[in-house]
Amino acid sequence: MRARLAFVTLSAALALTACSPRQIADFNRPAGDALDDGSFGNATMTNQMVMTSDRAMAIDMTRRFAADVPSTVTFAFDSAALDATAQAALDRQAAWILRYPFVVFRVYGHADQVGSAPYNKALGMRRAQAAVAYMVARGVPRARLQAVVSYGETRPLVHTEGPERLNRRTVTEVAAFLRPRPMTIDGKYMARSYRAYLDSAQPKPTLQPADVAAQD
Repeated sequence: MRARLAFVTLSAALALTACSPRQIADFNRPAGDALDDGSFGNATMTNQMVMTSDRAMAIDMTRRFAADVPSTVTFAFDSAALDATAQAALDRQAAWILRYPFVVFRVYGHADQVGSAPYNKALGMRRAQAAVAYMVARGVPRARLQAVVSYGETRPLVHTEGPERLNRRTVTEVAAFLRPRPMTIDGKYMARSYRAYLDSAQPKPTLQPADVAAQD
């Protein structure tokens, strides 16, 4: 048993020596450290959307959104500032969003792989917040941009550890659909409706011949 344990330990040590410093750092991170990435509850939301056919509609709307307007905005190195190109893209996003009042959007922030993972996650969040704030200033209700998520450096478009503008981005996608509020009926309205219902059930008086003659 001791020999087997020693063999396993030696194998793990040899495997770690072949890893890059970034891989070793990821290996030593606490268990569950990457679970809360701002998307907690997505599984439940997705299940509900599948059962109500909203999932297929959300995918279709996301494709239409990406086909009609630039859904991705890129940033300068180590910056969450929106340049003129980014503002123009967000202007088009905001105009498109305002055309569909019952659609909720989500903005994802990303960073390249230069710097530490915690810093890049915070940077991705600042970028997402900057995009949301800009669209809100253009008239999009904040409730229509309910979720702001940062993936940091974990989902690069270009796999490189050096600076890469395509990885420094935000992406806007359809997240869900708002339901119209049901009409609220108070007790007074129901009482009046019930009295009207009772009155409609009462037999109507029939006119006698004398009454008809009197009307003539």
